[in-house]
Amino acid sequence: MKKSTTLTGKAIVIKDSQGTGIDDIDTDMIFHNKHLHITDINEMGQYAFGNLEGWKEFSSLVTENSILIVGKNFGAGSSRQQAVDCFKALEVMLIIGESFGAIYKRNAINSGMPLLTAPEIMKTAIETGDLLKIDLTTGKISSETKKLQFSNITPLSQVQLDIYYAGNLFEYGKSLE
Repeated sequence: MKKSTTLTGKAIVIKDSQGTGIDDIDTDMIFHNKHLHITDINEMGQYAFGNLEGWKEFSSLVTENSILIVGKNFGAGSSRQQAVDCFKALEVMLIIGESFGAIYKRNAINSGMPLLTAPEIMKTAIETGDLLKIDLTTGKISSETKKLQFSNITPLSQVQLDIYYAGNLFEYGKSLE
């Protein structure tokens, strides 16, 4: 069965204690290097944002169909795959960010984790708990909670969609054989 390209879920907006979006969240803040010995993806989720001030209890906030909203340069730093896998372990369905670190973005795409780039997303009225509906093919985001629509979002490319449908890059590669 083909995965849906229209996703609905609750937002978790990553802001600091003053309510400002946090830019430049690196892979060490997402998944600290002291947990790199963990190889079972199912155990990684509990450590997501464990090194980001104010977000150490992040995993307890995630519910089924959570959508992560982040600032600029999310996932900068090392090529740490665990920084993607920890969100997959928690079943975060989508990450929407103002921009992404290049290696992080590639790792997420290869893992079948959809990322949408929305340069002004942190300036919108979206708040944690808002119910969002997103179309991965058009980039259209609407807040079902606030009855608002947001544009200026880059949709997934056809290759990103193909990898997403397949589940990850390896499965996509098998489908080409």
